[in-house]
Amino acid sequence: MTRIQANLLLLLAGVIWGMGFVAQSTAMASIGPFLFIALRAAIASLTILPLAIAEGRQAQRKLQAGNYLYFIMVGLTLFVGLALQQIGLITTSVTNAGFLTGLYVVLVPIIGVLIFRAWPHPVVWPSAAACLAGIFLLSGGKLDALKQGDWLVISAALFWAMQVILIGRAGRTGRPIMLTCVQFATAALAGFVIAGLVEDIRWDAIALTWKELLFTGVFSSGIAFTLQAVGQRYTSSAQAAIFLSSEALFAAFFGALFLGERLSLIGFIGCGLLFAAMLAVELVPLFWNRKPVPAPIAEAAE
Repeated sequence: MTRIQANLLLLLAGVIWGMGFVAQSTAMASIGPFLFIALRAAIASLTILPLAIAEGRQAQRKLQAGNYLYFIMVGLTLFVGLALQQIGLITTSVTNAGFLTGLYVVLVPIIGVLIFRAWPHPVVWPSAAACLAGIFLLSGGKLDALKQGDWLVISAALFWAMQVILIGRAGRTGRPIMLTCVQFATAALAGFVIAGLVEDIRWDAIALTWKELLFTGVFSSGIAFTLQAVGQRYTSSAQAAIFLSSEALFAAFFGALFLGERLSLIGFIGCGLLFAAMLAVELVPLFWNRKPVPAPIAEAAE
């Protein structure tokens, strides 16, 4: 696979994730957020289960019980992030949710400092400030204009960042597809338990959301995460970040296309600041650390 083909796969993942915000938002009209998460995660886990089994057959060593426990912990982090995001979509727009979720790109290195004392590149700090300014403008230039759903999505971004950190530390197992399968299975189980306690589970209501469930389960979760795993094997992390962060742009595009949502000019500026901060975190260190290539020494004239 060429680098161009890999980047197209990552772009396709961003398109699917962006459209997934629309499906998540419209599903709230029929079923509760925890039931939706449970069904979505169960479909995703079953979708990639054959790939996980095939991955295991080709693996050089078997996973230990401790590995599965770690995968379950990642799944619980995923579940909390999904729950906060899904509940937040009840009172916020698809456009806002798409951009605010992208805050995890900046939160990852900040959490790394607070928990693991891993200091990031200096560009992270102005990028974090740009993100805060972007949130302020996205809210219309008034802090009190941020709805409860916006803050829930911001909190969800914190758990997405934790998930990224945990997955990075689980990379030594060499079983990314099994990790994805187990974490979705864990999220599904947690969702069913809570939905059974606090929500009304009705099959007729579930039948009304079968399109949203099928799309978010098979495509947004199962296929999109697989596209990301395959694409990132053949391209640089900086290029991968550019194409995957297009999720936010496509969330705004599909929110306007299907739900009639519109951003003001100041909202577009806020989105631009958020997107610029995400890219700066990935791209500036790449060029900052690049060493100049010495000019060739001309041969002496004979």
